[in-house]
Amino acid sequence: MIPYSKQFIDDKDIKNVVKVLRSPLITQGSIVPKFENKVASRCGSKYSFAVNSATSALHLACLALDLKKGDTIWTVPNTFVASANCGLYCGAKVDFVDININTYNICVDSLSEKLKNAEKKNKLPKILIPVHFAGHPTKQDEIWKLSKKYKFKIIEDASHSLGAKYKNENVGSCKWSDITIFSFHPVKMITTGEGGMLLTNDRRVASKVEMLRNSGITRNSKLFKVKNREAWYYEQQLLGFNYRMTDIQAALGLSQINKLNKFLSKRNKIAKKYNKLLSSLPIRIPEVDLKAKSSFHLYVIRLTDYSSRSYKKVFNYLRKNGIGVNLHYLPVHLHPYYRSLGFKEGDFPNAEKYSSEALSIPIHYELSDNEQEKIVSKISAIL
Repeated sequence: MIPYSKQFIDDKDIKNVVKVLRSPLITQGSIVPKFENKVASRCGSKYSFAVNSATSALHLACLALDLKKGDTIWTVPNTFVASANCGLYCGAKVDFVDININTYNICVDSLSEKLKNAEKKNKLPKILIPVHFAGHPTKQDEIWKLSKKYKFKIIEDASHSLGAKYKNENVGSCKWSDITIFSFHPVKMITTGEGGMLLTNDRRVASKVEMLRNSGITRNSKLFKVKNREAWYYEQQLLGFNYRMTDIQAALGLSQINKLNKFLSKRNKIAKKYNKLLSSLPIRIPEVDLKAKSSFHLYVIRLTDYSSRSYKKVFNYLRKNGIGVNLHYLPVHLHPYYRSLGFKEGDFPNAEKYSSEALSIPIHYELSDNEQEKIVSKISAIL
C-alpha cells in the first residue's frame, strides 16, 4: 500500500536520537530548548514551546489567552477535531465558520458576515482558530484586520504548514496572529514521533505557557510568591499539565528540521507533476493562493461529478489497488459528539459538500516517479 503520507527517517536522525538515549538526560535537558530555538529562528517568532502534541499546544494556547466558561471559539468544520475540542477543554462554547469551496480554508467573506451578525447579538468569539488546510496558508492579513475590528484573538492552526509562506512571511512568524501551533506527527512536514509546538511574540503568553506545560510549576525565583527561598524551592502557581516534550523527541526534530527545505521541495515537485498529469481528468485539483507558498502536507482531489455511490466505488477501488487514499476531513460538526451539542447537516454546506467529494492521494518525500505514475494510472482507470 502506498500511504497518503509518511515520515522519512535517515541514519543521521537515528544517530542523533541514540546520542540522547546514551546521555544523562533524556528529558528536561538541553535538546528541547535547542529545537525550540531552531524552529523559532526558522519561522521568525520570539518565543517557542515544544510540547507532546499539537492538541496539547492548542489547549495551552486557549488557556494562555484566558479562554474560560462563557466564552466562545470559532474554527472551521474542515479540520481535525482538536481544533474545536481545545475550546471545550476550557469550558468554552464552539462554533464554526464555513470554508471557501475552492481553497478549503476559512471563507473570509463568511467570517466577516458572521462577525457582523454576532456583534449585533453581543455573541462575538473570544478566539478564532483558522486552519491552514493541507499546507495552504489562509488569508491571514485579512483575518487579522477583522480581529482588530471585532477584538478577538487568533490562534493559527498550522499543523499542516511548517515551511509554508504567505506574502513572503513564514507561517509561524505570528505577524498576523497571537499564537501559531505546529504538529510533528509522523505524517506532517517533520516528525518527532508525536509532538507539537506553540509559537508567539507575546511575552505574557509565553510566560504563562512555559508554566502551564510544566504542571503550573516555576523554579524562577523572580516569579516566586514567597520570597527569599532556598535553592531547592519551587512553586505551583497555576493548575497546569505535563505537556512537555522529551529530549529524545526533540533530538529527532532537531535533525529533521535540517531536512525541511528538501522535504518542501519534493512535495511541491510532486504536486506540480500531479497538476499536470491529472489536469485532463473530470476532477478538481488543489487551488493555491498566488500570494502563498504551500507546504503540500496533503494533495486533495475532488470527485466533483460523482454521486456518493460512485465516490465509494472510487475510494474502494484505489484502496484495493494499493493506493492509500484517505479523507481529510469528515466535518467536525457532524461527528456524533458535536451533533449532541446541537449541530446538524446543512449548517455548513461548503464543508459538507467538500467532504463528500474529497480524496487525499499519496504525497510524501519518498514517493517515487513510478509510484506517482501508478497512482495517476489507477485514478484514470476508475474515472
